[in-house]
Amino acid sequence: MSKQTEKLKKQLIEISEVVNLFKSEAVQVKVIDRLFDVMIDAERFDADTTETLNKRGPKQRINGSSYEHSSARKKPGATKVLNQLLTGTDFFDTHRSISSIADYCKNNYDSDFKTSELSGILLKLANEHKLRRERSNANNRFEYVKA
Repeated sequence: MSKQTEKLKKQLIEISEVVNLFKSEAVQVKVIDRLFDVMIDAERFDADTTETLNKRGPKQRINGSSYEHSSARKKPGATKVLNQLLTGTDFFDTHRSISSIADYCKNNYDSDFKTSELSGILLKLANEHKLRRERSNANNRFEYVKA
């Protein structure tokens, strides 16, 4: 494995030990959420710095011909998609399970999110009183509806 992968693996092990000390799953999710926010901000800063450096650098050459690297559009992340569903549509006017939300995102946003990717964000939206989180009587699982 690469040095960067090994470093990341070591960091994740250290973080998991600290996060698992908290008994409350909600606190664990909040800690991880904050950590990811910091990491995303750091990546954006690094990307902006790299982009600035690339603009100043020479064009790359392949087989003697020069070209400029065209950046492909990144798909929106789970947080952005869920916020779009919450504010821009009537999707959450009816009760939705995590799996139905994931299926909807896959079909309509071409974003294949795992339910584990969505659960923390949905919990955060529920804690911010943007969504209500209720247990379904039919299958004893959580469903989400606009608050």
